[in-house]
Amino acid sequence: MRGIPSLITDIRKNVFTEVARMAYSGKGYEGVDELPYIIVPGDQPLHRESVFLERAIASERVRLAMGLNIRPIQTRHLMTEGMDEAAVAEQYYKPPLINIIPYACHSCPTNQYKVSNYCQNCLAASCQKVCPKEAISFRNNRSYIDLDKCIRCGKCAKACPYNAIVHLERPCAAACGMDAIGSDEQGRARINQDKCVACGQCLVSCPFGAIVDKGQIFQVIQSILQGDKVIAIVAPAFIGQFGKHSTPGKFIAAMKQLGFKRIVEVAVGADMCTIEEAKDFMEKVPEKQNYMATSCCPAWHSMIYKLFPGEAGNISMTLTPMVYTARLMKQKYPGCKVVFVGPCAAKKLEAIRADIRSDVDFVLTFEELQGMFEAKEINFETIEPMHDLNEGSAAGRGFAVSGGVAGAVENMIRKTNPDYEVKTARAEGLRECRKLMTLAKAGKYNGYLLEGMACPGGCVAGAGTLLPVDLATKVVGRYQTEADVEDPTQSAYRDHGKHLED
Repeated sequence: MRGIPSLITDIRKNVFTEVARMAYSGKGYEGVDELPYIIVPGDQPLHRESVFLERAIASERVRLAMGLNIRPIQTRHLMTEGMDEAAVAEQYYKPPLINIIPYACHSCPTNQYKVSNYCQNCLAASCQKVCPKEAISFRNNRSYIDLDKCIRCGKCAKACPYNAIVHLERPCAAACGMDAIGSDEQGRARINQDKCVACGQCLVSCPFGAIVDKGQIFQVIQSILQGDKVIAIVAPAFIGQFGKHSTPGKFIAAMKQLGFKRIVEVAVGADMCTIEEAKDFMEKVPEKQNYMATSCCPAWHSMIYKLFPGEAGNISMTLTPMVYTARLMKQKYPGCKVVFVGPCAAKKLEAIRADIRSDVDFVLTFEELQGMFEAKEINFETIEPMHDLNEGSAAGRGFAVSGGVAGAVENMIRKTNPDYEVKTARAEGLRECRKLMTLAKAGKYNGYLLEGMACPGGCVAGAGTLLPVDLATKVVGRYQTEADVEDPTQSAYRDHGKHLED
């Protein structure tokens, strides 16, 4: 559903816009109780059975956008509960990051096979013949599946010549590569937070918009208003996300209008990451470890730690591009606040790690940033452009797409060690990443550099993006060709990486 305008995307944009507008007013969270009525106006529901339910859901969306927890529904709690503590510039994210609003969940059917009206009651009865559990009978001139006997093998669906048997699966659960989504006692979706790695794929797959991540829009704006030097470090996947008129020069001008003092592309950090990860690989593989996993995707890391803890030592110790860029800014501009702007929900979780909190103060997704642009009524078609972003290399910008990280590191190794044969393997989507790690654990990828991306397509497919994945990939490809330099060795910061790790 990503990249397809819908009522869900409209609601999310409205929530982010109204929270940002309230923050920019300079009156704190005064008037927050009115936001559900602004987001859901009038007296007729738009999509649910009542306007009251829609406003209740909008209230929780507002709280989550401000980084607060969902209120329990069994007892009475004010919408403003906890806001004094959360609505300050120094507030970090608090788990759980990805949340399901219970009364917004549609209780979608879980994994099951059902016979549709296309059943022709054919003489072959292939579905019945192939069923290993005799779960299929004929009732009222059509096939019938006894769900108590069915083992969900799918043989009946494959055997039906009319494709009359459909596989129903809860969209959020199907999208979760960690199998972290189950059901509560009412049949509503529930996240097992011990398994969740905050990739956000469930969030963009829920057709009812019941899954929401926490935000820091309010806190970022508070920091700007109190006079902090707030620097935005922007992931390379930003290009094109805000419409065809959002050129890099216009994007910088728009960010300045929001109150950011400086805008830097995270491709700079990607270049440092490339150089250091290539060194890390050459020093350790195969002498000290059998293979190396890339360092960039936090959900890929978390998956390895949770499911393959014995393999965690094979992850590169190189810092991520976000952290490299943030540390560079903290070094150049002491006392500044750093906001990572990117496509990824999992970066919010990475930023609250004890060893990173002092580097990255805030994380915003592109979707949340769009709400800030809307609040300030910024029009990319008419805004005058400023200077372009031009410090990152083409290879660094390529980190945004699947294969970009491994490709950059491989090219770096070939450049510095032309006689060395580099073997790489990659996976996108956590289910495929799990398969890759299973083979690596079994010794099938000894000597390899492994790239894992939690989002199918890479960072351009992150939960906080606005464009369809295919289009975003093409736009990033064009953006790479516009870089002033080709590879990290030409970067002005090529020697900074090791120093920033200390």
